Amino acid sequence: MTKPQMQAEPKPPFPKQKLDKPGIEAELTPRPKYQAPNYKPAGKLEGKVALVTGGDSGIGRAVAVLYAREGADVAITALPAEKVDSDETRRAIEGEGRRCVVIETDLSETEGCIEAVERTVTELGQLDILVHNAAHQNRKESLEDVDEAEWDLTFRTNIYAYFHMVRASLPHLKNGAAIINTGSVTGIEGSGRLLDYSSTKGAIHTFTKSLAQSLLPKGIRVNCVAPGPVWTPLNVADKPAREAGRHGSDAPMGRPAQPEEIAPAFVFLASAADSSYITGEVLPILGGQTVGG
Repeated sequence: MTKPQMQAEPKPPFPKQKLDKPGIEAELTPRPKYQAPNYKPAGKLEGKVALVTGGDSGIGRAVAVLYAREGADVAITALPAEKVDSDETRRAIEGEGRRCVVIETDLSETEGCIEAVERTVTELGQLDILVHNAAHQNRKESLEDVDEAEWDLTFRTNIYAYFHMVRASLPHLKNGAAIINTGSVTGIEGSGRLLDYSSTKGAIHTFTKSLAQSLLPKGIRVNCVAPGPVWTPLNVADKPAREAGRHGSDAPMGRPAQPEEIAPAFVFLASAADSSYITGEVLPILGGQTVGG
């Protein structure tokens, strides 16, 4: 008898491994699952254009591929060092029959955020869905280990970029557009070894709720997905090899999520057919753990 997907996904222990930052998905074992063979499209995003930051790998890649399957053309951002991953994402999107633009830019700089939006609109003609997903994470043992440069980089990448991207996007987003942010369980519970990262994720949750109120008169919905442990290169590159092999083992399901299990929530929140009455929400996806958002 075939197991349900929730029981059939890979479980730790995984091979002990250490990825160099920023973390390349092509080097990760086992490879994260993003193709979602059980996901059946319904044309929910037909005629739309989406911009997914950090779309080269992990959750961003899975979201970009499902958006393409639902009929959207997709622009993704990536760092130049992530080209092997962004090329794979581009091929996967084009394999769904949609156009893809890969924008190599640094979102920790205001100019990089503006470039991402302008290139999306110039090359794909419009912008209907903005997904903030790119993030910087660097685990430290104590507050004393977090220097000011690291704190600044984490905030510029993880929350300042959201602000700059939205501001650059607003002239292009029309009534019915959607903005979807990527939060984290660490933004709800905190994390002693991720002081700066978890602080930005808490800020993202509040930014979501505040921006939703601000943009409601324009007919633009704003929501957030807050995952627990997910099998992505970002997480593995931030842990010692022994810990990386156990990533997600403390979740109630005993494993991390696969990116393809998180991505449908982003489709749901982007699709007016599914979530037209939902804005300002933070949706935790924690593999059985229940928390207040």
